[in-house]
Amino acid sequence: MPLQYRAAVLHAAKTPLKIETVTAAPLKPTDVLIRIKAAGLCHTDLEVIEGGLRFPMPIVLGHEAAGIVEDVGPAARGVKKGDHVILSWNPHCGHCFYCDRDLPILCETYLGEGPKARGFDGESRATRGDGSDLQHLMYLGSFGEYCIVPDQQAIVVPKEIPFDRACLIGCGVMTGAGAALNLGAIAYGDTVMVIGCGAVGLAAVQGARMAGAGAIIAVDLDDKKLDLAKSVGATHAVNASNGNPVEFGKQQTGGRGVDVVIESAGSPAAFRATAEAVRPGGHIIWLGKVDVQQDVSFRWGSLMQEKRIRRSSYGNTRPLRDFPMLAQAYLDGTLKLDPLISRRITLDDINDGFDALKRGETIRSVIIFD
Repeated sequence: MPLQYRAAVLHAAKTPLKIETVTAAPLKPTDVLIRIKAAGLCHTDLEVIEGGLRFPMPIVLGHEAAGIVEDVGPAARGVKKGDHVILSWNPHCGHCFYCDRDLPILCETYLGEGPKARGFDGESRATRGDGSDLQHLMYLGSFGEYCIVPDQQAIVVPKEIPFDRACLIGCGVMTGAGAALNLGAIAYGDTVMVIGCGAVGLAAVQGARMAGAGAIIAVDLDDKKLDLAKSVGATHAVNASNGNPVEFGKQQTGGRGVDVVIESAGSPAAFRATAEAVRPGGHIIWLGKVDVQQDVSFRWGSLMQEKRIRRSSYGNTRPLRDFPMLAQAYLDGTLKLDPLISRRITLDDINDGFDALKRGETIRSVIIFD
């Protein structure tokens, strides 16, 4: 009997998601069936809903999730029934031009199949009630009670970490903390500025702290988010609506500018501020994004003096290495995930959750599945 389960399906941009009963496809040899226990509502999902990111529809969104392995294909490796796992949205072939150069985020199969919103092998992993295929966002589609992924996307983590905290590691936390920890830009004692204190930015603040930064300047337009940033490791906070973060950074560094700027706000003003705030020879890491067709302008002089700019989509993650490390950091008390959860909701509340995200009321709403 094929597995049927409830999932949130988007049929068109700027319309509410609909909760439907869908049918899981049979497992391929290396597939893993995951019973989703928690899934975070991320801005990337909202971009699809709003039409800023364009995918074939109907589509099951969701790419930040954790759950329990319910079944495995006969050739699946590294996971077994009953394992607790965090899901990764970056499967990669391991042998293309970019994988051979240690850039799995640019894997040719990953980039080629991603816009089709299907499995990594190009096939759908679920169907609608009328038998037609469903699309899946970022090789997951985790806004449902179940999800089928290749074994490499299911990363085993300690069972002690709660699912609602674990799911955050799969996207927002990994992106922010990974930018600070994995990109090699932060030296011990550095002054780091983080612009934008949503889930990614708060994780970047913590990654900077874990990397040994001497001072961490959090920048946002919301005092509540700045208070959260200070509670997880920021040493200074600047509200850019009534203060000048560029000048503040120079005041803290003898006029040089900060050593590293991590941008996670996703606005033209924030991108421009990174180039003005960083010192000559310093590092800029862009995590935020605007519409792919939008232009962003800079003062040319701000880009000179050997400044190094890098755009990163997933914090240079290696999931098998990094997910368990961050899960253990949470269990050790080093990584604080509880403050990132604004609301816990049910699948039926998903549209309200995205409305709150759009209004800027939440860091993360997390869907809890029974």
